[in-house]
Parts: sequence; structure tokens; C-alpha cells
Amino acid sequence: MARSYLSLILSTLLLLLTAAEAEQGKTKKFPVVVSTWPFLEAVRAAWRAVDNGISAVDAVVEGCSACEELRCDGTVGPGGSPNENGETMLDALVMDGVTMEVGAVAAMRYVKDGIRAARLVMKHSQHTLLAGEGASAFAISMGLPGPMNLSSPESLKKWLDWKENRCQPNFRKNVVPANDCGPYKPKHGGMDVSRDVCTVSCEMRTIEYRIPLVGPHNHDTISMVVIDKMGHIAVGTSTNGATYKIPGRVGDGPIAGSSAYADDEVGGCGATGDGDIMMRFLPCYQVVESMRQGMKPEEAAKDAVSRIARKFPDFVGAVVAVDKNGSHAGACHGWTFQYSVQSPDMDDVQVFTVLP
Repeated sequence: MARSYLSLILSTLLLLLTAAEAEQGKTKKFPVVVSTWPFLEAVRAAWRAVDNGISAVDAVVEGCSACEELRCDGTVGPGGSPNENGETMLDALVMDGVTMEVGAVAAMRYVKDGIRAARLVMKHSQHTLLAGEGASAFAISMGLPGPMNLSSPESLKKWLDWKENRCQPNFRKNVVPANDCGPYKPKHGGMDVSRDVCTVSCEMRTIEYRIPLVGPHNHDTISMVVIDKMGHIAVGTSTNGATYKIPGRVGDGPIAGSSAYADDEVGGCGATGDGDIMMRFLPCYQVVESMRQGMKPEEAAKDAVSRIARKFPDFVGAVVAVDKNGSHAGACHGWTFQYSVQSPDMDDVQVFTVLP
């Protein structure tokens, strides 16, 4: 009898020890930082913050801010991607997967800290998105430095070379002059608000595709997902947009559900690529909802990209999906995509390559 009682005690202790080890292993999978592209210093900055106990939201801000300061690939932060007027403008977003709060700025001039401006919109306003001059004024009034010129010698040279090349390529269509700089006018004279005549292509629901103007070095968005030590999820993005864009253009960077999305109950997502196309499909919202329905990150990422490719087979873009347990995967179309990860089982940032 005594031996049976002792055996029961030992079995119970063994079960408790196994459960404790399992729980310890469970906590070790957090924090996690995932970012589009090999933006290693940005991931390290976010990792240092979140590993020291900072919230996922603030760690995302630290990571994206590091990329802005480094002007990652010339497509994040000030000094890159001039628009048709030679000016650099910023888009940024931050989203809290716990509260579903979003702060974002679009087409922001004169302020170099895009992601910090987005955080201020979340923290000090009841709005989700501020744009243009209003976004700049708000950011400066909340303490960010400005106004300042966001152009650089490199961005101005790029713009001048483009002007010498008769403003080619550009994002205009159905305008004259077609192969030169503006001012532009509609191709067929005055404004025509009449309905298009439905041709065979219309009846077959096909689309005339333009040559993609987006590539790895003229439109890289940093889109970052962070899971903190408490298991809370946040996402953030920052970009200076498509090179030679029409002034006033807003891409997918500041659009929740397109460039990024997070829900603590499910996971997070980041996207990069041709934002004008991708924002029509809200790929990151789709990724998170697909994971909610039971898809693994790889399945959800591939599904979201394929939905766009079916309608726009020439589009260029990618998404990275992260579930609430820290599992991650990417999918892409039209280019080879890389994303960066740091987690407790890694000595440093690791880069993963995804083929189209």
C-alpha cells in the first residue's frame, strides 16, 4: 500500500515537472520579430526593445524607426523615392493587435519620422489616418522635429535624371503627352464621364496590364510583425512610396489590412510590393482571416497572393504571415522575396528566401 502511494506521488511529481517544462518551452518562443526584406538592423532594433520587455507596439516603432534613419534601400524614410515634383513624402502605419487601434500618416511632408508620427496619431487622436499637410502639422505639434526638407542629393539626382529621360517611366495612363513630361491632359480632349463601351475584353472580364513599375529597389516597404513577451501582437509599416509617383498618391503603406494587419487572437501579417494593386485586395486582412479559419501561415500567405495574381498576373508583391504562436511563412509573385526573423532560439537575425 505504501509502495503504491509512493508511486502515485512520484507519478504526480513527474507530470507536474513535465507540464512545467512544457510551459517554460512555451514562453521561450516569445518574443518574435519578423520583417519584410533583409533589413537586419531594423529587426535587431525591434528585438532589443521587445527583449527588454517593451510592448509589441513600441518595439515595432523602434524597428521601423531604425529603418527610416538608415534609409533602408532608399525606399524607407527621408531622402528617397522622389515624386514627379522631386519631393519625398512618407507613409506609415502602426496597429495594436490587442485593442485593434491604428495610427497612420499618408503623403506626409516636412517630417522625417513617419512611424513615430503614426504612433502619435494612435496615441493622441481618435482618428486612424491623417494625410498631407494636416499630418505634418499634427506631428510637429506633438513634438516631432520639423518642418524640414525630406529630399537628399541622391533623390534629387534621381529626379533630374528622370526629367532628362522625358519623365519616363511614369504612372500616367490615357494622357497626352504619352512619352514626355507634362503638363498632362486626357488623351481624348476634355473630361469624359460617359460610360466605357463594353468590348469583348470587358465581356470576358479581362484587364489590360501595364508594365510593372515596381521593383526591389524602387518600392520596398518595411512591414514588421512583433510578438512581445506577453504574446501580444503589433504590426507597423514605413515607406516613402513608389518612385516618380504622382503627387498626392497614397499607397498601401498606411492602409490597415493592406500593408499590415494584426489580431492578438490569430496573428499578424506584413506586405510589400505594388501597393496600388495590392490595396484593392487587402491581402494582410485576408491572411489573418484565413489563419482564423484554420489555415497555416504558409497556406494563408499563398492564398492571399494567388487571389491578386488571378486578376493581375503581372503584379509584383509579397506577404509574410505570422500566427499567434510565432510560426511564420512568406509568399510572393513576380520577384524573389526575402524576410527576416529573430526569436529566442536564434543567436541573430535569420533571413528566409521565398521563390515566386
